[in-house]
Amino acid sequence: MIATLAEKIKRGNERLSAEELTTLYLHCPIPQLSAFATLRREQLNGKNVFFNRNFHIEPTNICMNDCVFCSYRRHEGEAGSWDYSIDDITAQCRARAGEGITEVHIVGGVHPHRDVHYYARLLQAVKQALPAGVHIKAFTAIELDYMITKAGVSLSEGLALLQQAGLDAIPGGGAEIFDATVRRRLCPKKGDAGVWLRVHEAAHEASIRTNATMLFGHIETLAHRIDHLLQLRELQDRTHGFDAFIPLKYKAANNALGDIGETPVLDVLRTIAVSRLALDNIPHIKAYWPMLGKDVMQIALLFGADDIDGTINDSTKIYSMAGAGEQHPTLGVDELCRLVRAAGFSPAERNTFYEIRKRY
Repeated sequence: MIATLAEKIKRGNERLSAEELTTLYLHCPIPQLSAFATLRREQLNGKNVFFNRNFHIEPTNICMNDCVFCSYRRHEGEAGSWDYSIDDITAQCRARAGEGITEVHIVGGVHPHRDVHYYARLLQAVKQALPAGVHIKAFTAIELDYMITKAGVSLSEGLALLQQAGLDAIPGGGAEIFDATVRRRLCPKKGDAGVWLRVHEAAHEASIRTNATMLFGHIETLAHRIDHLLQLRELQDRTHGFDAFIPLKYKAANNALGDIGETPVLDVLRTIAVSRLALDNIPHIKAYWPMLGKDVMQIALLFGADDIDGTINDSTKIYSMAGAGEQHPTLGVDELCRLVRAAGFSPAERNTFYEIRKRY
């Protein structure tokens, strides 16, 4: 069976089924799985490994959802909560304005009192505070659904309002695992898979590029993971609006699910490789280094990943609060390039839309 799949993968023009992806995950020797995923990533992206110069803004960790896997969320007034004003956020932007940044990534909690009009004002302020040409990638589908619904406008109207205010792209967070049974246990208050998929489809229809994610390594099964990947593949067939897929490993510190521990590195690598082989129509697979750590990120490049995110500049707390080894995630361009070259690939600085700005 693996030999038959090897020939199919080498041809590069045939879609793998759920059963075939399951076989590859369960039965393919790890060196061979690495070779299959590397072949596919090189068919799509050659030897390039992409990164950008970016930083994150996390406006608030006050959130109305009580997801059991989350180490980030706080209630209003709870110790450890924050809620930055627009003036606070523009000050953060001005402090970064001279760093050569090309993207700002904005996500946070689902604040119970803020609607799309508030966030449109925030985007306008961020655009004004940063140099011309910096792209804004902002708000998960779950945030968008709540803020737009709260304002009493349609999804298309809300997205248009945010576009006019400066929204350039949408990140992939909030997808977790699409299976309804798993979501009821993980995030019962959060919008379901239909909400997430509907927001991204509407964004694609509005010519807003987006990413996609999957949170894995908790209570889901392999079948749930593959179903999640195939639902993304199906949407991409219709809209062609996803630029990248980011498999996110569940981290166990400081959350209600922590007793289950964390999935091992080999499972992470198999999941990345199978994601690359499953998502034949999504061009990029990201190894998010603040979550994986630098060492595992390098290995992930040998399992189908071709993007490592960016410089970050110690601007995100989402994974550090969950126990990630990178407590103050910052990488300079020289170090990013060194890590990529050491793994045998060619570093390529990109913008938000994967247009190459510079090769190193």
